[in-house]
Order: sequence, then structure tokens, then C-alpha cells
Amino acid sequence: MQSQSLRDRQVASLEKILNLNHASPEPSTVHHDPSAANGLIPKATPILNSDGDPIWKVLVFDNLGRDVISSVLRVNDLRGWGVTIHLNLNSPRHPIPDVPVLYLVEPTAANLALINQDLSKSLYSEAYINFLSSIPRPLMEDFAAQIAEAGTAESISQVYDQYLNFVVAEPDLFSLGLGKETYWALNSANAKDEEIDTLVERIVSGLFSVVVTMGVIPIIRSPRGGAAEMIAAKLDRKLRDHILNSKDNLFSTQGQRSSTTGGTPSSRPVLVIVDRNVDLIPMLSHSWTYQSLVHDVLKMHLNRITVETPIDEDNPAKGRTKRAYDLTSKDFFWSRNAGVPFPQVAEDIDTELTKYKDDANEITQKAGASSLEDLQTDNPNTSAQHLKAAITLLPELRERKAVLDMHMNIATALLKGIKDRQLDNFFQIEESITKQTKANMLELLNDSAKGNQPLDKLRLFIIWFLSTEQEVSRSDMERFEEALTKAGADTTALVYVKKVREVTRMTMMTSAPTQPAQQSTGGELFRGFSSISNRLTGQLPGALGTNFENLISGVKNFLPVNKDITITKIVESLMDPTSASSSAIAKTEDYLYFDPRSANARGTMPAPSQARHQQASGIPGALGSLGPGTQASFGQRRQGFSEAVVFTVGGGSMDEYGNLQDWAKRTSAASGATAGAPKRRVVYGSTEIVNAEDFVVGELARLGQEDK
Repeated sequence: MQSQSLRDRQVASLEKILNLNHASPEPSTVHHDPSAANGLIPKATPILNSDGDPIWKVLVFDNLGRDVISSVLRVNDLRGWGVTIHLNLNSPRHPIPDVPVLYLVEPTAANLALINQDLSKSLYSEAYINFLSSIPRPLMEDFAAQIAEAGTAESISQVYDQYLNFVVAEPDLFSLGLGKETYWALNSANAKDEEIDTLVERIVSGLFSVVVTMGVIPIIRSPRGGAAEMIAAKLDRKLRDHILNSKDNLFSTQGQRSSTTGGTPSSRPVLVIVDRNVDLIPMLSHSWTYQSLVHDVLKMHLNRITVETPIDEDNPAKGRTKRAYDLTSKDFFWSRNAGVPFPQVAEDIDTELTKYKDDANEITQKAGASSLEDLQTDNPNTSAQHLKAAITLLPELRERKAVLDMHMNIATALLKGIKDRQLDNFFQIEESITKQTKANMLELLNDSAKGNQPLDKLRLFIIWFLSTEQEVSRSDMERFEEALTKAGADTTALVYVKKVREVTRMTMMTSAPTQPAQQSTGGELFRGFSSISNRLTGQLPGALGTNFENLISGVKNFLPVNKDITITKIVESLMDPTSASSSAIAKTEDYLYFDPRSANARGTMPAPSQARHQQASGIPGALGSLGPGTQASFGQRRQGFSEAVVFTVGGGSMDEYGNLQDWAKRTSAASGATAGAPKRRVVYGSTEIVNAEDFVVGELARLGQEDK
């Protein structure tokens, strides 16, 4: 049986919190996705009052608590667990004296002061306080003193550490929600020492919570030097101390995986922690998969996007309006197509719309109606039996239609972005970036017809500059910068990119495709793309509808080549060293090895800020190495794993997530022929999932400005 995903386990933990920390041994599938209820963690069922209703309660969260909940649960889910209203801790709130309150907040002095104010004002009947991470002892003592002074101790029913300070966007994708300045903070000479110390501690705390939620202690691997080594060593120490100092620790409680107690290292996952500078290209690249395009073009954040749609599809003159959509794993179309190349997504929309029409026609014909809207109980031509069947199927059909309409609108918005920015051209050039000469690049940068966003040209140039083996002289760089400036791009980021180039070139791994580029012989690949164009043409504004065929002709008969990027090759060399290339193994041969369950003790760790002054990486402000670390033995280096958690320090990319999932799926299928071969799973996480615009403008340009 496949183990639960990180998302499943987080949802189970949140539902237990919503149920006032009561668990029931009976599995419940009423309030959430049925596919998540595979019985590995006892699911809670709502506590009922004397009337048989759930105990109604108020949910109060801070910003991180809001992000954690909103990524995996919807308002209907909350209502199913008795939450009548949800409010932000920092917003003005009115008394609801007869209803208990459930807090889900970070353990900060400011949050504790606000909770104490609520208790003093008797805003709610009783308080159930849940901290997203473990509350430090001094803070807890201060809070207890405040409660004792105010005389409000009787109002507190529970205080729990929940270890949930991370945001799960997809079943195997998470972020620590640390904002879009982490890369800047870890690489800037201007960042204050105390800021870096606090940031590293928050990263370690978040990863500790991920490990607790997964229920198994991993083997930790990281490169030498930089923030990755510091975080790996501190996490190892935190896990080790927890196991040694807690008789009933978090990894010996009900619901945790059996491999934690006596499992061999290979039965546990490997946690791979790497610095963002190992490869900057995925943060900048133009991708052709559905989820990456949505992230880049529509600026997806916490699974939510905003799309412009016609107010009236039959009357475009009425103008357009903005609509917000949530893309979650409960969306059958998103779950199936998120990592798929966009042309295939268009084909699947067409297939699903056809299937929906066929199902709707079958139901209406049996019921004797002309359309779903005409299904009326007083229709004399409707048989009672068929009407009952139709009414039963109607909600599911309408939900399917709503999902498909949403994805039609998203596809329309993406096509407009592709057309305006010529993303298909940028993507194709990046697929063969190492073949581009200096003359090719200069011509492209000077071509005013290549898209309407100068940032796309800057991203393409940085990718080429980091990838090319050609010598780029100072005069060459001046010509490139002049062309970019003329195109309207801000070249401040290049000041920093020039400095970091030599570091990333040592760790980047280019690879030949694992299979040839997929070519379609008769345009069959674009059957759905072409047929959907008829539907979209009427909806697309202006010339875009007319030129739809021109839009897809640039990528006709073309799919992405199947190649592994740097992070995937690193993971392969650590998870499956027997299949990895010798060049990849050579890059990870020196990776440190931490086993928090081993008997070897560690010394005390110095503050992260002490490491930055060594500047081992040659980048101002970057963290250096703190000591010898733990060298892996030959047997440990060649140890294989079926499950991995990959964490990038300084920002994550949807491209990396998608590439890792493709690799896991591909290699699991390839090893399926071997009897008993375990299915591979790779969970990807970062300090924050950052899109290319925020990374270039908010972090690289800021670092470049400092280095001028």
C-alpha cells in the first residue's frame, strides 16, 4: 500500500486540531477527499454536542496559520468540523462569548499578547491554543505569568505544539512560507547577523515539523559549506536531542510509520538539503508544462490565481471581469494535467468536454428532456425512474462542467500570455540553449518582435550566460547589456550574476535527453489543440482569436525533450547510485551524511552568522563551512532509497518540482519489472516557491544593486 502523502498527513493533523485535538479510530471520509483516507493515520470524526451537532467554534489564525489551512482546506471543510467563522488574529474582532475559540498561530510574543488580550476581554467562552511550532520555554513562561496576572487561566482548555509551520501546495510540494527575500538574506553582505541566525533557526524549525508530520526520521545529506550544511547539522542536532531527551518522543506515538523504531537506513527517506546556488536556471527558465505556465503567467500563489474572463461570452462588448480560482489536488483535471505539456492539456480539455456532452446527452435523452436545464419533475415526458437517476447524477455533472469551464478560462488566459510574450519561442530556444552562439543571442536580444516583456529576454540571457562554455569577454558583455537596456530590461541583476556564475558552473550538471524529442508525424499530437481552438476563438479578444493557428504553429509537432536538470541528477545519485551517471556521483561524492538515530554525538553548533565571515564560497555575505562535518563511508554513499525529501535553501521552482516528479514516475515504471521494487516518491520543498519575476527583480537585482 502506498504511504500517505505529506498533504494527507497535514490534513489529518489539521482535522484533529479542528476537532479540539480529539481523534477517533474510525476512518472518516465525510469532510475531505476520500482518496486521502487510506487508514494509515486515524482520522477524526467531529465531537458532537447533546443535540448531535458538531461543537460550533471560532477559528482564529495568524498569517502563516491562514496560509497553512487555506492551501489544503476550504470553507466547506471547515464548516464540516463545526467552524462557523474564521478570523485573523490581527484584525478587529467582536465578542462571541458563548462559543469556544481555536487558535492556530506561530508562538511569537506579539501573538501571545493578542491572545492574552482576547482572554482578558472574554471574547470567547474557552480557548484551545495550538502553536504551529514548538513554543520556546522562555516565551511559555512569560505567557503563563501574563495569564496568572490577568486571572484568565480558567479560560484556557488546551495548549498544544502542533509542528505544522509549513505550507503544502500539492501532495508532494511544500514551502516554509518564509517570503521571497530568503535568497537575498543568505547571500547579501548587508543582511544583519541576527537576521541570518533567525532565518536559519526558522528553516530548521520548519524542516523539523515536516519530518514530524511525515512520521519518520530521515538520513540527511547536504553539500559541504554554505547554508545547506549549517541547516543539515542543526536539524541533525535538533532531531538527535529530541530523541535522546524525550521518553515518549514524537516518532514513537500512534500514527507514525513503523520504520522509525527499528528500520534500517534504507527503509527511511533521505532528506537532501541544497543551496539555491547549486543551479539558478530553474528559477529563470520558461517552461511548457501546465503548472509552470500557470505559475509564471498567472502568478499562482497558495494555489490561487486570478484570471480575466468575459462578463458575457455571447456578448464580448460587455467587457471583462476578474475571477479567482483555486487549483487543488481535489480538482480531477489539475491532478491529472498539472505536470503535462500545455498542448496535451488542451487536448485533454477537448476530450473531457466531449465526454461531458455525451454523458449529459445520455441522461437527458433517458429522462425525456432536451437539456439538463429542462429536467423538471412536472415534465409529462419524464419517467420517474430516469428522472431519479438524472437528479442523482446532476450535481456531479455540474461540478465537472464547472471544473472544465474554469480550465477553459485558464487555457484562454495562458494562450494570451503565450501569444503576447512569445513564450513558445523562448521555451524552444532554452531547450537548446548551449547551442546558441554569441551572435544568435545578440540578434535575439535586438529583435523587437520577440515578445512584449523585456524581462523574458533578460531571463533568457542569464540562462545562456550561466550555461554557455563560450568565453564572454568584457566587450561582449557590454554589447549584451546595451542590447538588453535598449529592449527595456533592467540589467542590475547581471552585476550579481557575473559573480555567482563561477560557483554555479561548478555544481550545475547539463545532461543529454534521456530520449529523443517527441515529434508528431501528422499533427495528431495537436488534435485537441486544434479542435479546442474553435471553442476558444470566439472567446479570445481581438486578433488573438483570428491568429490562434499562427500561435500554435510555432510549436507544432514539438514536445519538451525528456531531460533531467541538476537537482534531479543530484537526487538520482543519492537515491539510486547504481543507475546514476559517474559525473553526477562525482558531484555528490563529498556530500555530508547525518543519521540522527546513530550513536555518534555531535558537538555544539556555532551561530550561522559566524560562518558567513569565512566567505568560503567567494560570494559576499554567503555562508561558509563550519567544520569537517560527517564524511560518508563508501557503503553510505552507495546506499539506495525509495523515498526522498528535497529541500532548496533560498527559493524553489515549479520546474524543479515537475522534473523531480517526472523522474520518480519514469524510474518507478522502469523498475516495476523488478519483483518487489518499491515505488519511488520525491517530496520537494523550499523556503518559498518563487516565480521568475520575483526572483530576478526582488532578489538578483537587489543583490546586484548592492555590488555596484
